[in-house]
Amino acid sequence: MRPRKRPAVARALAAALAVAVLQAPPSAHAEKADKDKPTEIESNRMLSDEMRRMSVFEGNVVLTKGTLVVHADRLVVRQDTDGFQHVTATGNPVRFRQKADSKNGKQGAWIEGEAKRMEFDARQDKLELFGDARVSRDKDVVRGNYIFLDQRSGFYSVTGGADAPQGRVRAVLQPKKEPSVAAPGASPAPAAK
Repeated sequence: MRPRKRPAVARALAAALAVAVLQAPPSAHAEKADKDKPTEIESNRMLSDEMRRMSVFEGNVVLTKGTLVVHADRLVVRQDTDGFQHVTATGNPVRFRQKADSKNGKQGAWIEGEAKRMEFDARQDKLELFGDARVSRDKDVVRGNYIFLDQRSGFYSVTGGADAPQGRVRAVLQPKKEPSVAAPGASPAPAAK
């Protein structure tokens, strides 16, 4: 089945949405309602080359779609002959922020991240963050030189390097509160009268 072709503005969104699901634990997902919102891109310049199937947004680029906001210096969107998009965002740094879905009646947390370069391949459904990469949700933070996410499998990895703090991967994961469960054999509390 051939994928539906989308306008250049919508193609740029794919990269930003992919970033929002990158978080420890991988079960934190971007707000689903965002996919049905219109995409707005503001920049100082836009170039479009239909022959090469490429659009370029340059200068103070701001992409907004629902709760998702991406800031970059440059955003390049390429579409292959099958209609799949490859998006590259660069900046000093590229930054994003998006609200996660509400869960169990709790308000969704904000997911934020940054890197010097972000690449998203829609055909492979893979996201890569290069150079001083960071992703956070609530008080959980993952940092490294390179962050890779395969959205199909939920697998992700973080690698240290020259642009990582002290050249190493750093993760700060807060303890999660377990739902209270009655002890086995315990009788339920008496009902209030």
